[in-house]
Amino acid sequence: MSTHPTRRPVLAALAAACLPLPVHAQARPSMQSWKLATSTRTGIHDVAPAPDGGVWFSAQASGHLGWFEPATGRTELVALGRGSSPHGVIQGPDRAAWLTDGGQNAIVRVTWPQRAVTVFPLPAGTSYTNLNTCAFDGDGDLWFTGQSGYVGRVAVRSGQVTVKEAPRGRGPYGICSTPSGEVWWCSLAGSYIAQIDRKTGDSRIVEPPTRGQGARRVWSDSQGRIWVSEWNSGQLSMHDPASKAWRAWRVPGGNPMIYAVYVDDRDRPWVSDFGGNAIWSFDLASEKFERHALPRESANVRQILGRKGEVWLPESGTEHITVIRT
Repeated sequence: MSTHPTRRPVLAALAAACLPLPVHAQARPSMQSWKLATSTRTGIHDVAPAPDGGVWFSAQASGHLGWFEPATGRTELVALGRGSSPHGVIQGPDRAAWLTDGGQNAIVRVTWPQRAVTVFPLPAGTSYTNLNTCAFDGDGDLWFTGQSGYVGRVAVRSGQVTVKEAPRGRGPYGICSTPSGEVWWCSLAGSYIAQIDRKTGDSRIVEPPTRGQGARRVWSDSQGRIWVSEWNSGQLSMHDPASKAWRAWRVPGGNPMIYAVYVDDRDRPWVSDFGGNAIWSFDLASEKFERHALPRESANVRQILGRKGEVWLPESGTEHITVIRT
């Protein structure tokens, strides 16, 4: 039987309502925040998704590995040792939390969910390195930076820790690994990025085109391109090791201060802006930034990390932890 002519527009409208929204009409990213439920100030600094669906954070002020459970808002603190003051935290291939602990001048591993703590001290006689961040290479070894002018490695199979002086002295800050297992780091004081020779531990400097830009953190996308947050210049830049080319984009605003950079599962870079109290996402195809305002003043997001569909932010200035769901 044929459909009555007067019913066709109604049926067409119902059919259209059942179709998925076009990409441009889908919901915008949403933001959710929690005040950390602790009795003491943690000094939350860096974050890393944990394997159980929770989120780890480095509690720099209190000397703990923090664990946050989004489903309940519960927070747990794991003591790392006397004098601990952790800066960076990441998840290792072993599903453990690995931290750079400036207070102990050591790398710390916390198994999960057992919560067993192992401390890997830097070699005897090593001066205060002001440990910063760490990343695993393609062989499963951990590389780390120290702002006092050091780059080092933990050979995970043997537990041996080695340290080398960085080129040009103080400044090593952010570090990342690429899909091919290579390791890159940046120098905030030296305003350059560098690739590590994983056999020798030496570093090859690559100069960004903007002088004195203050490269603070680095992150690799799926193509091995290195994205750089430039603290002094207010720029997001990108270096392609394959072509040796550089590109840079100034973040909008009167006084952008770009601290952290992270590239998500869709190859979209995200940066934190102290000057604008905001998070910005960047679309390379259109070369446009999108602003995600932070609801509390002086949030001071010092690192960004995530997992599929989630971008996690530690608000060191407000003792909040925040997620942007994409």
